This record gives sequence, C-alpha cells and structure tokens, in this order.
Amino acid sequence: MSTLLNVFRTTELRNKILFTIFILLLYRLGVQIPAPGVSLDGVEALRRQIDDSDGGGIFGYLALFTGNGGVLNLFGLGILPYITASIVIQILTVAVPKLEEWQSQGAVGQRKITQWTRYLTVALALIQSSGFVFLIHNSPEQIYGFDPGLFPNGSIGYMTMAILCVTVGVAILMWMGELITQNGIGNGMSVLIFASVVAGLPALAINIWQVRGVIWFVITMIVLAMLCLGIVFIEQGQRRIPINFPKRVVGRRQYGGNKTYIPLKVNQAGVIPVIFASSLLYLPSLIANVLPTNATQDSWGDSVRRFIQDRLFTPTDPAYIAIFGLLIIGFAYFYNSIAFDPVRRADELRKSGGFITGIRPGPQTERYLSKVLNRITLPGSVFLATIALIPSALLYELVGNNSTLGLLGFSGVSILIGVGVSLELMKQINSQLMAQNYEGFLK
Repeated sequence: MSTLLNVFRTTELRNKILFTIFILLLYRLGVQIPAPGVSLDGVEALRRQIDDSDGGGIFGYLALFTGNGGVLNLFGLGILPYITASIVIQILTVAVPKLEEWQSQGAVGQRKITQWTRYLTVALALIQSSGFVFLIHNSPEQIYGFDPGLFPNGSIGYMTMAILCVTVGVAILMWMGELITQNGIGNGMSVLIFASVVAGLPALAINIWQVRGVIWFVITMIVLAMLCLGIVFIEQGQRRIPINFPKRVVGRRQYGGNKTYIPLKVNQAGVIPVIFASSLLYLPSLIANVLPTNATQDSWGDSVRRFIQDRLFTPTDPAYIAIFGLLIIGFAYFYNSIAFDPVRRADELRKSGGFITGIRPGPQTERYLSKVLNRITLPGSVFLATIALIPSALLYELVGNNSTLGLLGFSGVSILIGVGVSLELMKQINSQLMAQNYEGFLK
C-alpha cells in the first residue's frame, strides 16, 4: 500500500497513469460503437454468437484482441493488424538489406521502420476488414448457422463504409497507443492488448461460477494464481553469458578491464510464437467457409469442414494439442533465430574487443552463442506451449461444451499476455519511482 501511495504522490507519474486510464476508457467506448449502416440487432446477434462459441474460431481469435466486443465496430480488429505488421517487418529486417541498414542507424532508422510499420498496418487492416465484411455478408449460415442480418439491404455502399470504419479504427488505435507511449506509462500497444485481454476474463470467471459452483471457482482461482507465479518465474529467468573486456593503457590512463554479461531470457520470444501459431491454426476456419457444400449428401468440403470444427477447435483433442503445441515450439525457434543473431553478436564482440571466458573470438563465439540459445529456447518454447494448452483443456473439462463459455480457447494466451504486460508496466513504474527515491514494486 505504501508503494501505491508513492505512485500517486509523484505528480508526473500520477498524471501519466490518469492519462493512460483516460485513453483506455476511450478505447473501451470505441469497441461498443458499431460501424455505420450495420444493423444493431445483427450486431447483438453476432456478439452473442462470439460469446456462445466454445472454441472461438476466427471470431474468438479476434475477440481476444478486442475484448469480446464484436467485429463490425469502430475498433473491431483491435490492434491485431499492428501486431502482424510489426512481426512481418521484424522478420523482413533479416531478409531486406534496406531495413537492416535502417535498423543499424539508431533512432533515425527506427523512425523510418516505424513509419513503414504504420503503412503496412493500414494496408493489412484494409485487407482484413474487407475479408471479414464480405465473409460475414456472403456466408452467414456457414459461419453462424443462421443469418444475423448485419446488412439487411445488402448495399455495397454500407459494406464499404463498414470496411472504411474498421480500417480507420485501427489507425486511431495506433495513434492512441503512441499517445500512451509518449504521454502515458509507456508500451502503448502492449497496454491496449492488455486491456482487451483483461476485459474478457471476468465473464470467463462468472461462467465457471455459474456452471460448476463456488468450490470449482475457488480451485480455478488457485490454479490461476499458481500459473501466474510460474509465468513470472520463467519470464524473469535469464542465462547470463559473462563478457570480459581486456585492459588498455593509453598514456597514463587505463581503459577497459571491466566485466559484463549478455542476458538471454528463457522465454526470449515472449508471447509472439503463441500469437503466430494461433493465427495460423485458425486460418483453416476461413478456408473451410469457402469449400463446396452439398445439400443432399456429404461432399468432401463438408468432411473437411467437419474435421476442422470438431478436431482443431476442441482444446482436449489430440490433433489440436499436437498441432498447436508443435506450431508454438517451431515459431519460438524461428523467432529467436531472427531476434538474436549469434553471427552479428559475435562480430560486435570481436570489434569491441570483448570475449567470452574460455571461448575464442570469431566462429567459436558464434557457435557457443548458437548452442546456448538453442538449449534455452527448448524449455522456453515448451513452457509457452504448456501455458497455452493446459488451462484451455482444464477449463474445457470443467464447463464442457457450455453455451455461455467465452474465450475458452485463449485462456492460456490471455494469462500469458496479462502477466507479461503487467511485468513490463511494473518495471516502467518502478524505474520512475526509483528516480524519485521511492521504493518500487520490484524488490
């Protein structure tokens, strides 16, 4: 409590927190504003369908990043296009020489990369919003089993306005995230994702209470607390590689001779592999809606669609566990190989005169860093897969195929994102408290 009081005693920090809360209130308000020309009754039916989905499907995936607010509203896509654009730009940095050059230019190059990330975000938002609007309009029965009547008159003009509204909403969210980064407590995009994820958790807790009673609700909360402790333990875990710098004598002064370390986190990739794997796993849901169907007898399209719905959206199904788990582990290795380049790091150490104790500079340092990275990536990726899979399976066993279950398929992802962003926010606040000579959260 004393730490919380110190937060609000600091005028600058208090203003930043209040500004962040104000932006988040605007965000949650925008989630409830439907696009122009869309039937309000149809939006309500769509929202109920997302709530009633036991695995979430592609709309459940969207609901994770929009706080279960629906699709055809101002912030219907949430910050999802920005996440995709950021990951794509980061991957292209390795393959495109110009992006690699910008990355090495410091703040100037980072501004150019940020600008191109914004352009790509708007383009992805336009493509994704167009795909969802036409998919909802053309195949409502295949998606929901009924026609919610989102576009009663079927006007192309209203559909265009809905597409533009959702696209503009993504651009507004980018601006709001940057405002939080500049004038709030920092990490604006992460804060927006955190708000979306946390908004869906109370409904999940209420569902467990209603379906299984107080005892199972308490047990679930205890398991949740243990999961949070485990996530904090792994997220804070590091493998520190000691680095030595030789002494140099210039005139009468001695330089160097100090020691430092390279911190390699156990979970180096964060939650990005889970997001990548989720988006790839739910891509068949979109493809299944355009497969051929036969009203009189089962076609091959009906068989594929039934397999996808029955096997890939059930958290306890072996196919779901195997495919989702392997995708997470594979993307973790892939992302770590891009985010931490042993060749570049070994070259930087050689140029600065640093070396790892007992390891020769150059190729041996490169091989050593690669070996260490691969060894710590395995437990980190298995940890990610476990957190993403086990909570969902447990909740599915608790409530089963219940019609009121919300974001079941993403409960583990929600916990990961919530705890990860909370740790980053605590570090931000802690650093500002320490600057004011106050004791922070992290001791």
